[in-house]
Amino acid sequence: MAYAVGLLATDGCLSGDGRHLELTSKDREQLENFRICVGIKNKITTKISGYTGKSYTRIQFSDVTLYRFLTRIGLTPAKSKTIGKLIIPRRYFFDFLRGAFDGDGSFYSYMDPRWKSSYMFYTAFTSASMEHIQWLRASMSQYLGIKGHITNDGRGITHQLKYAKRESLKILGKMYRKDTSMFLTRKRLKIDKALHIIGMKL
Repeated sequence: MAYAVGLLATDGCLSGDGRHLELTSKDREQLENFRICVGIKNKITTKISGYTGKSYTRIQFSDVTLYRFLTRIGLTPAKSKTIGKLIIPRRYFFDFLRGAFDGDGSFYSYMDPRWKSSYMFYTAFTSASMEHIQWLRASMSQYLGIKGHITNDGRGITHQLKYAKRESLKILGKMYRKDTSMFLTRKRLKIDKALHIIGMKL
C-alpha cells in the first residue's frame, strides 16, 4: 500500500466528489502493479491528453475508504502544486519512495569528462510543489544522513531533488532491498545496468 501511495502522490488524482481515484501512466506495468497493491480488478483504459495530445493508459475506480485514508495522510484533490508533508510511517517510507520514484522519479548516468574513468549517476525526484520536495529531502536526511540538492526547471513549474553517486547508492539500497517485489521493471533495469558498470549490484 505504501508503494501505491507513492504512485498516487505523483501520477494519481483524487476527484472532488470524495470517492473516485485515478492513476495515469505511460507504463501499463505500473497500472497492473497498482491494481495488485490496492486489490482491485478495474479495467485499464486509454485516454488522450488534452494538453499534449498523447495517449496514456489509466485506471479509475471508486473507493470511499481509500479516498478518506489518503486525505488523512495528506493527499488532496488538485494536489500537484499543493502537496506537502505526508504521514508515512518510517518503516514504510522507502516503499512509498519507490512508488514516488516509479511515478515522477528519474535515474541517469554518464561518463564525467573531467575525470578519467569517472562514471557518474544521479537519482532524482520531481514535483511541482517545493514543500513536498523539501519534505522528501528532510526525510532522507533524517533516515539516511544524506543531503542532496534541489534544482528548478528554469520556468518555476517543477522542482527536482537530486542525489549523486554516493548518496544514490544509499537510497537505492533501501528502495530495492532484497524482499522488494513491486517496482517498474524498466527503471530497475536501468539502475542495474549502471551499477553493473561499476561492479556493484543491489
